[in-house]
Amino acid sequence: MTAAPYPLIMGICLLLGFATGMILHRSDYCIAGMFRDLFLFKRVVMLRTLLLLIVSSMVLFELARLLGMLPLYPFPLLYSPTPANLIGGFLFGIGMVLAGGCVVGTLYKMGAGSILSTAAFAGLILGSALYAEIHPFWASFIKRTTFFSGSITLPQILKLPPVILIVPAAAVGLFLLLKWKKSGGLLRQSSAEGYLQPWKAALLLSLLGLSSYVLIGMPLGITSSYAKLSGYLGSIVFPDHVAGLAYYQAIPLKYVHPLTNTYLEGGGGPRFDVLSAVQFPLVAGIILGSLSSALSLKEFRIYYKVPAGQYISAFTGGIIMGLASRMAPTCNVWHLMGGLPILAASSMLFLTGLLPGAWLGSRLLMGLVLKNPVAEKGRCKV
Repeated sequence: MTAAPYPLIMGICLLLGFATGMILHRSDYCIAGMFRDLFLFKRVVMLRTLLLLIVSSMVLFELARLLGMLPLYPFPLLYSPTPANLIGGFLFGIGMVLAGGCVVGTLYKMGAGSILSTAAFAGLILGSALYAEIHPFWASFIKRTTFFSGSITLPQILKLPPVILIVPAAAVGLFLLLKWKKSGGLLRQSSAEGYLQPWKAALLLSLLGLSSYVLIGMPLGITSSYAKLSGYLGSIVFPDHVAGLAYYQAIPLKYVHPLTNTYLEGGGGPRFDVLSAVQFPLVAGIILGSLSSALSLKEFRIYYKVPAGQYISAFTGGIIMGLASRMAPTCNVWHLMGGLPILAASSMLFLTGLLPGAWLGSRLLMGLVLKNPVAEKGRCKV
């Protein structure tokens, strides 16, 4: 395996991450907050923009496929459906609400100075490490319960060309979005300087997702980086134990990079591979992009004065997310911005589990952590 494409891949991903971090901070595009606000405050504006992100990605991905720009379709690291997607989605929904941000939201808030999100970040690493301990059992469960084996997307299951299902699905979504746009239902009120309307952020993020798919071979995703960090840290303290864990030895990603036509491999273990080259620069870019945005708007500040209960919630939520992102497998960004636009069955199951999980997480947050929750407008702090 040649390392020749790694500098190119890392440079592309750093730029994609930086742009993503800028957009997320400017628009406060917090997916965890979208679901939390739905269940706590009955707010739906941000969820409507999430639908816009999914539909626009759906259209862009299908156009790119029809134009021959996506040699990897479906993209790597998507699998046939299994109840594990549902269970992982449910747990992830709980975790992201308790943590106050998903795996990506945690990063852009860290970049803006949130120490609370740093607690969630630490929890994500620990949760990923915990999954490595149960991986043999969970991998066996997935193997036993996988259905429609060999088929990943709904079009594959129904043996139909993707466009046959993509067009009507996108048409329904566009109809709803146009209806909401006419009534002002896609606008979010904010007095924050430099605020980027979330519907604009959704369109920009869909373009970044397409760019990642075309240039890297897969949409945006970062959860393997948390697993790798857990492996690196674990190797320092328990080197023999980590070396003996099957999860860290597995190589699930094996693909040909579309730009360089180079065969590459990667896994969650503590070693440098294509997942390292893709995801670590993405993580760094998101943090730096958010930091740059916060500094340019003179909004950066170290934010740490919150009740101890919120730190416990963020850390616990991070642990649950880290565990769930490996069980699902992968996270909300991967499934909502990548899998759903190509009608991946596993992503549909993930979303089905995510909704009740976010509801339960919201109940727990309100009952145990936030006694008097306040609906936020503008940049989110929780």
